[in-house]
Amino acid sequence: MMAASLLRRDKKATAARLMADLNRTDNSSGVRQLQELLDAVLNPEKPAADTEALEWCKCLVAGGDGFEEFRATVRSYDNATLCGLVWTANFVAYRCRTCGISPCMSLCAECFNNGDHTGHDFNMFRSQAGGACDCGDGNVMRESGFCRRHRLRTGENVPSIPRDLLMMSEMVLPRFILCIIQYLRDGYVEPDTSTERDLQKVLQQLEPQISFLEELTKMGGAMRTVLTKILTNQQTFKELSMGQEENLYAKKNYDKYLSALKNSGLVSVDEKAQGDVTVGAEGGAGAMALLGTTGPGSPDESSKEDDQDGGQSVGQRKRVKLSSSTKDPCIIESLKHKCFLEELLFWTIKYEFPQKMVTFLLNMLPDQDYKITFTKTFVQHYAFIMKTLMKSHESDTMSNRIVHISVQLFSNEELARHVTEECQLLDIMVTVLLYMMESCLIKSELQDEENSRHVVVNCSEALLKNNTYWPLVSDFINILSHQSVAKKFLEDHSLLMLWMSFVSFFQGMNLNKRELNEHVEFESQTYYAAFAAELEACAQPMWGLLTHCKVKETQEYTKTVVRYCLETLQIWFDAIGFVDEPAPNQVTFHLPLHRYYAMFLSKAVKCQGLDLDSLLPDQEMLMKIMVHPLQIQACLSEIHSNMWVRNGLQIKGQAMTYVQSHFCNSMIDPDIYLLQVCASRLDPDYFISSVFERFKVVDLLTMASQHQNAVLDSEQERPMLEGALTFLVILTSLRIHLGMTDDEILRAEMVSQLCMNDRTHSALLDLIPENPNPKSGIVPGSCSFEDMLSAVADFKAPVFEPGGSMQQGMYTPKAEVWEKEFDPIMVVLRTVYRRDVQSAMDRYSAFLKQFGIHTGNPWPPYKERTPLHPCYKGLIRLLHCKTLHIVIFTLLYKIWMDHPNMSEHVLCMVLYLIELGLDNQVQDNKEDEEPCIEEHCHDSWFPGTNLLSNLHHVINFVRVRVPETAPEVKREAPPSTSTEASSYGQNPRRLAGNWRENLREAQVFSLVAERRRKFQEIINRSSTEAAQVVRPKSSSTRWVPPGTPPQLVTEILEIRESMLSLLIKLHQKLSSKHNSLSASWLEDMDTSRHAHGDGITAIERILTKAATRSCQIKRSIQDICGKVCPPVPPKKNSPTDKKAMDKEERRLRARERQQKLLAEFASRQKSFMETAMDVESPDTEAAMDLGASEMMESEVLYDCVICGQSGPSTEDRPTGLVVLLQASSVLGHRSKNKEPKNLPTSDEEHIYPADTCGVAHDVRLTLMQQFFKDSSCLQSVSIGWDGGVYVQTCGHTLHIDCHKSYMESLRNDQVLQGFSVDKGEFTCPLCRQFANSVLPCRPGRGTEAGAWHTHTNKKACLLVKEVEDLQEKLGLFPTESNLSKEMELVIKDIKNTTQKKYMDYGKNPGSPDNDFLFMYSVARTNLELELVHRGGNLCSGGASAAAKRSCLNQLFHVLAMHMRLYSIDSAYNPWTKLTQVAQNKEADGFDEERPEVPMLFRDVPSLLIIFVLTMPQPLRKEHFTCVVRMLYNLQFTQALTALSTRFSSEERQAWSNSGALKKNAANSEKSFETLLSHVISELSQDKSVYKVNIEETTMLSSSVWSPQSIEFSLQQFCLPFLRLSCLLQHHLYGDNLTGCLAEEEFSSLAVCLGLQPSALQPSNTVHSASCLEWPVGAFDLVTQWCAEVTGLSQLHAEQSLTLLVQDPQWAAPRLLQLPDNYNIIFQYYHRKACTACKKVPKDPALCLVCGAFVCLKGVCCKQQGICECVLHSQHCGAATGIFLLINASVIIIIRGHRFCLWGSVYLDAHGEEDRDLRRGKPLFLCEERYRVLEQQWVSHTFDHINKRWGPHYNGL
Repeated sequence: MMAASLLRRDKKATAARLMADLNRTDNSSGVRQLQELLDAVLNPEKPAADTEALEWCKCLVAGGDGFEEFRATVRSYDNATLCGLVWTANFVAYRCRTCGISPCMSLCAECFNNGDHTGHDFNMFRSQAGGACDCGDGNVMRESGFCRRHRLRTGENVPSIPRDLLMMSEMVLPRFILCIIQYLRDGYVEPDTSTERDLQKVLQQLEPQISFLEELTKMGGAMRTVLTKILTNQQTFKELSMGQEENLYAKKNYDKYLSALKNSGLVSVDEKAQGDVTVGAEGGAGAMALLGTTGPGSPDESSKEDDQDGGQSVGQRKRVKLSSSTKDPCIIESLKHKCFLEELLFWTIKYEFPQKMVTFLLNMLPDQDYKITFTKTFVQHYAFIMKTLMKSHESDTMSNRIVHISVQLFSNEELARHVTEECQLLDIMVTVLLYMMESCLIKSELQDEENSRHVVVNCSEALLKNNTYWPLVSDFINILSHQSVAKKFLEDHSLLMLWMSFVSFFQGMNLNKRELNEHVEFESQTYYAAFAAELEACAQPMWGLLTHCKVKETQEYTKTVVRYCLETLQIWFDAIGFVDEPAPNQVTFHLPLHRYYAMFLSKAVKCQGLDLDSLLPDQEMLMKIMVHPLQIQACLSEIHSNMWVRNGLQIKGQAMTYVQSHFCNSMIDPDIYLLQVCASRLDPDYFISSVFERFKVVDLLTMASQHQNAVLDSEQERPMLEGALTFLVILTSLRIHLGMTDDEILRAEMVSQLCMNDRTHSALLDLIPENPNPKSGIVPGSCSFEDMLSAVADFKAPVFEPGGSMQQGMYTPKAEVWEKEFDPIMVVLRTVYRRDVQSAMDRYSAFLKQFGIHTGNPWPPYKERTPLHPCYKGLIRLLHCKTLHIVIFTLLYKIWMDHPNMSEHVLCMVLYLIELGLDNQVQDNKEDEEPCIEEHCHDSWFPGTNLLSNLHHVINFVRVRVPETAPEVKREAPPSTSTEASSYGQNPRRLAGNWRENLREAQVFSLVAERRRKFQEIINRSSTEAAQVVRPKSSSTRWVPPGTPPQLVTEILEIRESMLSLLIKLHQKLSSKHNSLSASWLEDMDTSRHAHGDGITAIERILTKAATRSCQIKRSIQDICGKVCPPVPPKKNSPTDKKAMDKEERRLRARERQQKLLAEFASRQKSFMETAMDVESPDTEAAMDLGASEMMESEVLYDCVICGQSGPSTEDRPTGLVVLLQASSVLGHRSKNKEPKNLPTSDEEHIYPADTCGVAHDVRLTLMQQFFKDSSCLQSVSIGWDGGVYVQTCGHTLHIDCHKSYMESLRNDQVLQGFSVDKGEFTCPLCRQFANSVLPCRPGRGTEAGAWHTHTNKKACLLVKEVEDLQEKLGLFPTESNLSKEMELVIKDIKNTTQKKYMDYGKNPGSPDNDFLFMYSVARTNLELELVHRGGNLCSGGASAAAKRSCLNQLFHVLAMHMRLYSIDSAYNPWTKLTQVAQNKEADGFDEERPEVPMLFRDVPSLLIIFVLTMPQPLRKEHFTCVVRMLYNLQFTQALTALSTRFSSEERQAWSNSGALKKNAANSEKSFETLLSHVISELSQDKSVYKVNIEETTMLSSSVWSPQSIEFSLQQFCLPFLRLSCLLQHHLYGDNLTGCLAEEEFSSLAVCLGLQPSALQPSNTVHSASCLEWPVGAFDLVTQWCAEVTGLSQLHAEQSLTLLVQDPQWAAPRLLQLPDNYNIIFQYYHRKACTACKKVPKDPALCLVCGAFVCLKGVCCKQQGICECVLHSQHCGAATGIFLLINASVIIIIRGHRFCLWGSVYLDAHGEEDRDLRRGKPLFLCEERYRVLEQQWVSHTFDHINKRWGPHYNGL
């Protein structure tokens, strides 16, 4: 057998030989050999995991070359002009709206960065479902946006590929693909029988094979062409797919495939022996095959029917209806696969879209032929895909993968049109959508529960709850966005009909029934699903269609849609059995049919110039249409009046969602528009009475002061009445669909949002509804969002209060907007929360106050409206109808009479309605077309319908029905002739003499009766069977008052008022003046001041308007004013009036009291702030701080903030300071360079930590420990640069026993605090500052009193001796007392604050020496940090703000007490070395030990602190000064040595000689020249010291050293020591620090420390050497110090030099310098691999202190259960870490065991953060924020300023 022999050979050689054979002209033997080889290699019976076959294929395809070289060769022939890069979820891509034609356009980062998008509207986004790069595809994006590579079309001029290169691929790959398909057939098991895992296993085994295919697609265009040929060739498929006859395996395999087809409800065509069918038919077939018509043969379908829980009949009924309405009578239930591609897609679907397969199929798309074939195949399988999706357990993942594919296919208009025409894509989609929704239908309970024939979707089904329909709807919306496709849809009537029946499934879903008895047990959250479904499945496609109905030419489409809407609505009304009244206590927010109808009407009138009446149905239908939208408006009011509380919070949620910005334009706006249309066409009296009846306030509208309401509780009456009036105002004044242009709409929306609150740019974008005014400003001729924004608002740049929250950049309305455009009605319409209306009004009144326009409490301003579109003029009749006028009259009267349940808001709305009526007059009054109808029953109220003429019409008597107990009832009741239970009636104009006559003539008015009659009338006019339509009115019974006592009786009230007179009287009432309007006020009226103000202004404005419109009214007003003014009518002294006067007085008094209280409170608060928060005012430091001289003599008294007692701190009951101890490495991160280091943003840049302070000190100590005695080393340096303990206090004190009980109470307090009580953490009881320990204050005086301070005239040598004696005294062990115990505990706290590694530097950890070093370093750390906080110098003087309350004094005492417990090796005391010349040279006796550290190597500030802490406390100041002086000598000498090493050897020689000459001068010991020359000559004795640096120094010192520059260097070297000493002196003795200029700092400090007499005039500059004071001969001492260095034999010269040259100057600590543009960081770091685990982290983070790149929350880098960020924060910042999260752009702070989100230092162009990069707009560094962050880091105030801390459990 040949194949066998071939198999054994070397793969490469075989491949090469076969290749040669095949290239011959007669290649038959080559072909045969290859086929045999492939039969052997690609045997599907072998396990798929065996990779041998794959290796063979790679070699064969490469034809003997290496596969890599082959790939490179093929790539060089890549002719693709598209990018086509495919990505999966979470990939970062870009979208540019300026360049995109399709909204789904996206670009990979490379193409985006290589294209030019400056100034475009683009954003970066994290892909949710995956996608592909569209660069180069002119169908999806404009060519100007292509990147350089694809714009130049480099692919087109590639040479064509040599045929033989891909010949092997053409032969081998068909077999390889077949092999994969066979594996897939083999491995598939129906999911019912198996678990998901089996399918996963098959896929895992096939991973390498599919990856190989993927690699092939990436080889470029040439290889893709080959693959396309193979995948689409029907011949090859036919030959290979069935398998040859004799091959048994292949036959079995093929059977498996057929059975899989069958189980999918699809039948292979062969079985039906139908032969080939056209593709077109097949498309429709695929869809129909799913609709349950496959007959009982498919087990799948029948089971589907059964699990319709109880609703089986519904399902079946619907299905029958559907299949009859489908297009294709010949329903072919088949899916015939004719090529590899089709079967591959089939298996991809069966296996639920494995990611690798999806990527492979998409990678092929740049090939045009493939794209077309694949799209057709996809459409053909579309129904099957959706069916699989519905069954899938992982529907989310699957949805994403489906959309990943479909969005690439359907975004292309060309392609979408092609498949719509050829494969009936639209039919398939609509049919499948219907099929999908049918699986979850239930019977609608709206209206007539028993007999309803309407079915709706059940929102609690998984299909809706999990948005499973989303991919389908998303595709549908996508293809409708193409004009050519949308037109096809709109022209196809049967499709439209189908679509309408689909929409009607959502009509009336999620019905709410009002709970009247008890609260619902379980609050269902289905409303989310319902709103999402209506928005996505109904509204979005509707907006899609509307975009194509914008011009006159598309009129026909609109007419068709409107016709079908009406038909479907009619069907719906019939199905729910609706006649005229809505069922009580029910509401559904979902009326998509109404909204389709409304939106198409609006478009027709606005854009297409159609006549509205031609699109409207008859009156009866209009009456029906208005009922449900009106019901929603009334229910909104009911919900806000708490009538639905028993339904739980979710009902409020629905009311809010209905008006929320993403929904309002598809919900409330169309509803209100539809009501406006109905109102403009129906009888106004009917409409108005319907509104009041629907809002249930009819009973309230009576002149009587008491009434009975059958349906409302009294506390609900007022909000419902307000609701009804507000609704009428909105209805009559809203113009969104009635004539506003898109620009005006955008402006109004923007203004209303800005008036509620200042908004950030992104919030505003989000809050402004998308349709009908797209924000991106794409619509030609319209104003863009940005232009509009700058027209109405001012930008407020972000402000920073350190300690406050970080502000974002906000937009705030301009002043003229408040003045002219603030529209409360629009605000009410758009507020989700009622508090926003209040907020807008508060902001409005603040504006009026600020500009002095109005100081009181203003009323909502009245805003002029844009003119109505002529079609809607009928709406104005609402304002001019008698019913409304009666209501207005009644309400004015009730308010004037102070009836219950009236409010300012009611009056405000009533006035608004009057004003609207005055502004919108009905054009002509001749249109009385109803003379036939008998006189209306309320004509007796007003003569006509015009508001102007009705205003001054006087009404004398009114007949009312009142309860017997009402005050109106006369005890001798007049005989009543009325039998009607009316709300109210009134008198005729002719006044008859007696009551009886009046009564007989009084026409009674009843709103309800009136409405019923109108309805009847219209029905009679429009239908003959009116009799059957009017059913007995079950609902009318509720208007008959219940038969409970008191009985209703009829009374006649004498009114004698007109609306005008009531207005004037209300004006008096509001202004509480009897004659507020004089008779002549109209003449001297100034109209300009009317725009803003309260009710008084509003009434004046109305009266003025009315007077200008009609002379008659003007006369009436003057009459009334004249009548009312002169005599004070008796009525005016009514009790109500007196009440008003008292009220006024009471109010004034209350206000005075309130002012007093407030003033008192403010002064208290001020004093508290002064004592508690004394941050910025150093002058008012309280007694505790050390500068207060008058407190010195007496004992210091402390206030305990817990028990409030004041007293001294005693041994028994010590007081302590509230302190926060924290480990800090801030000092260690200082470097020499003033400029911060840059954050690396490329592989070339690095950060070297070697130059930091912490590293330098570590190196120094390690070096010392190599050569010197350990105990001596540990006293020659300070540690604590990294991990030092910093102590800070808020300045409050408490008794330590009080503190303990406070901690106990915190421990028992179950409230979750942001801190851990077990770790000793608490918040200061007074100022709530975070703290974790208490530092005991020692008893006695605060600072050393007078005697200790006096300047002494003792000789230096005497003082030196005294100091020496003091050091000899051993520390007295303190007696055991509470105080000493507490001090021990604090020491323990301090040690526990930092980690072990930061304390143990000695050879034997835990030794006393080690402890000693740690203790004095704590003092050093705190002093150094205070210096840093003061800006690194003491020029500013005073107790600086940063120093806050210092606790250094107390800290020193605690440390001193602790350190005196250690006896210092007295055989060796540095003091003697400082002050005496050693006599005996035989001290080298203990030579076996290492030598001690030479004085010149020692750290002078450390020595100072050691001396001060080890001498008995309190230390006399003279001794302190003496110590400083001696140490200054050493520091100065060290400065000289360091300097001398920087000279070149010639300079050194010169200085040495010049100084030697002056040696015998008078004060040679105080001259640097002599001392310098002495040092040089001494150190030169050991040749090695200066040798090392000869080469270097010549490089360095190009400049010559002058005496001035030397003096300057010496001062700079000694300054750090002087600063530290001065600060120490300030804390120990309370000396004030004086401020000075930077140049004078040295002299100022020298005077302060007593090194320099203070008598110096500033003119003499201080010489550093003049401060020296030598206890013994200077030259001898210096010689001795130098000898210690030169005598070191075993030290190398370099090391000796390193130790000599210690430079104490460090720059302030800085965070890294970040690049200005965030994208630079993001692009480099978000794909960078972690150095530890070598993977790209899911959440990468950057340390802003040292630049380390770490995995946030990554399990990969965990050590001992601690994640990497926390670990790094411990190494780098001693448990303080500042990390920038790359993927979120925010900064998190880790402090110990807690963390907090700090915010972002990168803001976009509008000054906003973009957390999680959701918006993906370009971000720029905000310098101020970064400075604030750095300042908080340096000052250790993260704990105090950031409030939201949480534990991180080591998981970050």
